[in-house]
Amino acid sequence: MASSFGGINTALSSLYAQRRGLDVTGQNIANANTEGYSRQRVHMQSQVGGTTATMYARTDGLGTGVAVSDVQRMRDEFLENRGRTEHAANALLASQKTAYAAIEDAFAEPGDTALAAQLRDMWGSWNDVANNPQLAAPRSAVIQQSATVADQLNAAHESLARQWKQNEVQMSAYVEEVNGTARSIAQLNDSIVKANASGITVNELEDQRDLLAMKLAELTGATIGRRDNGSMDVFIGGSGLVTGTTVREIDFAGADRLADQAADPVSLIWKNSGNPPQTAEAGGTMGGMVDTMTRIIPGLAGELESIGNNMINKVNALHRTGYSTDGSTGLDFFGRRLDGSIEVLVTDPDQVAIAATAGTFDNSIADAIADIGDSPGGPDREYEGMIGRLGVAAQGTARRAEIQSVVTEQVDAAREGEAGVNLDEEMTNLLTYQRGYEAASRVLTTIDSMLDQLINRTGLVGR
Repeated sequence: MASSFGGINTALSSLYAQRRGLDVTGQNIANANTEGYSRQRVHMQSQVGGTTATMYARTDGLGTGVAVSDVQRMRDEFLENRGRTEHAANALLASQKTAYAAIEDAFAEPGDTALAAQLRDMWGSWNDVANNPQLAAPRSAVIQQSATVADQLNAAHESLARQWKQNEVQMSAYVEEVNGTARSIAQLNDSIVKANASGITVNELEDQRDLLAMKLAELTGATIGRRDNGSMDVFIGGSGLVTGTTVREIDFAGADRLADQAADPVSLIWKNSGNPPQTAEAGGTMGGMVDTMTRIIPGLAGELESIGNNMINKVNALHRTGYSTDGSTGLDFFGRRLDGSIEVLVTDPDQVAIAATAGTFDNSIADAIADIGDSPGGPDREYEGMIGRLGVAAQGTARRAEIQSVVTEQVDAAREGEAGVNLDEEMTNLLTYQRGYEAASRVLTTIDSMLDQLINRTGLVGR
């Protein structure tokens, strides 16, 4: 049966437990605004005396106090996995949305100074030449307007090349960030496994690791798996980036400029994975950027190339058959430089072909060139089709990004509801543990008074 001194241990265990509850509550309050922090909760368990059954054992069935069995980290693993998935999808769409926005800004359609308007002005200048074949001014104007169109096409292609290069530079930086984050997770895995083996609470370390895992999910669409010893494995496209304390690094390989992309496509690869190297199938921001560099920008650059060739071929085919005012014939009007950019080859207004017959002011060639702008297979229609497809793709991506952003916010709200610190709740817990501590102190004081009566006053009656 319990001794008279047993109550002291019961009250003392309560003091320890309530104080631990106060400490944990204070930690929650202190980290209410700490990114990635998960609120913690003290799990208390009653201590039962006399649990060993023996023949002559006697117990009154009362417990022997309370003990803190665990300090739980309030994280829902299902919500965390869902959060990583949604953040990865959101990052990928945001990356593509940004890319499309930059491309649309480069083309600036519709606009008075955009390529579509410049093409219309160029065909209009050819029409002016047809209306006034004997005048030099319209022929000078057509050379200048054609040069403007050529410069506009070149500038659009250069803008795509610059955006491609910016993505390439950013991808190299992201590769270093991913590899560094993976090494940090591996180090945390080592610390957590060792701490778990020693019975040390590792909630804060796990918070840091989850924060890094979320960063990897946003960058690469990474997924995770947990081991029984507390370590975390990280996967990119089903292949291990972090396995326990081992890191398998990634790299970015391929062309370093847009012009070489077709011959040597860029890709994320696993370092030291053989020849040819194994591709790392990433999602998230980096997956979106790889898609931008291998599909979106090269596709638009190819369409611009086709539009330029269409214009050059159709104009040159007619211009070569015509005669200029100085009697020249067989001249190409447009050409390409060694770097692939478009230029106007005719610089002398007297060499602009206008007539189908030498020595006349027959305007049939100039008139036929002017009609290219309205032809169904002309560069204008091809360019309009490209801009239309670009607008539809950009709008669709923007809408998907907006929807995904809402879904991600909803999942984050659910995660925050589970793991976030609620100051009102923590204040309630603070008062609860405070009252428990005060009550345990009162029990201890009462037992002390009883023992004082027993030890110092018993047997004094009648003296």
